[in-house]
Amino acid sequence: MAEQTTNSIKQFIKDILFVAVFYVLFTTFAWGSFHIPSGSMEPTLEVGDRIFVSKFAYGYNQYSFYFDPPILKDRVLSSNPERGDVAVFTLSRNGETTDFIKRVIGLPGDKIMMRNGRLFINDKLIERNLVRQVTYTSYLGGERKVNEYEETLPNGVKHRIYEETDQGRYDNTRLFVVPENHYFMMGDNRDGSNDSRGTLGFININNFVGEANITTFSLYDCDQGKDISCLGPIPYGRFFNLID
Repeated sequence: MAEQTTNSIKQFIKDILFVAVFYVLFTTFAWGSFHIPSGSMEPTLEVGDRIFVSKFAYGYNQYSFYFDPPILKDRVLSSNPERGDVAVFTLSRNGETTDFIKRVIGLPGDKIMMRNGRLFINDKLIERNLVRQVTYTSYLGGERKVNEYEETLPNGVKHRIYEETDQGRYDNTRLFVVPENHYFMMGDNRDGSNDSRGTLGFININNFVGEANITTFSLYDCDQGKDISCLGPIPYGRFFNLID
């Protein structure tokens, strides 16, 4: 009996180790798992969403691995982000690293400017069409009234944005010229996002982690009052959605 118990424990430990190794390899080289802590990407991503991020979409570097070991300063097996991608990137400041998720708006060489809440790319006004007006309770507890627009980028990518006002903090900017190997990133919640218009600046390709592909499940607060399908407190309308 003792020998059988010992063998069972050894097999259990082997199973746990196998699962752990598989998880580390999967989340390092295939899809990483991230959660959304803020409303900067509303309405595309909601606070509480859990998402899978494709790490092989843009290749690998130090930020592809746990604890960001400085073993790969430059990317390997790399490909370039495309305009309209929703991407995760990592920035290191004051000795701490932080993950961000924003949308790729400007490519290397692009000229980007905000004027009265409207986006200009290479001197061209980007089309937006009003979808509806939305009133909801934000994750911080305050009531927000926003216009939801569908914006169409120059390559045809359509996505939704929130605009509370066209005279917000980053609704009138200087002209930005995106440097080589850098990208201009913006949140879809235009008046609730610090991004390349503000202190984040241009994002180097070597800081990209991957492309956000799908919401797996969500801990979204159904009491916010948005048009999201919920069963009691369970926001099943946020489960297994492709990220556009």
